[in-house]
Amino acid sequence: MRRSSIFVLPALGLALAGCGAADAPSQAARPATSSHAAAAEASAAQPSASLSPPPPRVLRPGMRGQAVKLLQRRLAALKYYPGRVNGRFSRNTLEAVWAFQETQGLHPHNAVDSAMQQALASPRPPRVLVRHGGRTRIEVSLKDQVLVLYKRNHVALVSHVSTAGGYYFCSPNGCGNGFTPTGDFTTLSYIPGWVSAPLGQLYNPVFFIGTLYAIHGDTHVPLRPSSHGCVRIPDDIAAFFHTLVPTPGTPVYIRH
Repeated sequence: MRRSSIFVLPALGLALAGCGAADAPSQAARPATSSHAAAAEASAAQPSASLSPPPPRVLRPGMRGQAVKLLQRRLAALKYYPGRVNGRFSRNTLEAVWAFQETQGLHPHNAVDSAMQQALASPRPPRVLVRHGGRTRIEVSLKDQVLVLYKRNHVALVSHVSTAGGYYFCSPNGCGNGFTPTGDFTTLSYIPGWVSAPLGQLYNPVFFIGTLYAIHGDTHVPLRPSSHGCVRIPDDIAAFFHTLVPTPGTPVYIRH
């Protein structure tokens, strides 16, 4: 089978025992006893376990090493931000893994298994929501819980998001069920740092509806929708997201 060397662990060298027939003495070998012959026939009838390829290693948060570094490099090349490429499976790397799983139609979970390794070898691009929405645009899929930034009509960044959870909450402006509005919007303003807004604490928010709804960073961006209505992105991505997005004026498309 062909395997991609981009992200799969390098294969270990296999030592083959009993393969030194060329080094045997020139004198005739002693005839084997019947019991020895039977054992040799039984051994030959079974495939050697050492010839079977090792199962692909499952990578999980907290792991370190070359395999993790290769994973990070592959995700970064595909425009998923894994944090520093340092061989440490950190929270930033996990959030990039979630984003990739979401765009590939895989069930997001805390592991890089064989299914994800196969997808990394032959990934499909993120689902396009608005094909003629502009060369520079932001697309947010509520279904996939993913944000895609396009620059010059090419994918520049893919991020896991957490949108509104639909639950009841109260704020200084009143109470209600949280929801993330769908539609066509544009970036309006950017405010650096942590900001107190009607829908909560926002990090480096890029607003697209007044100063109410924004794409913003947070330290808690779980797999489930859990915001009050904004589009949460990981805080490590929010640290530079605003530098990639002309504000005001970048189209923001939010779809189910």
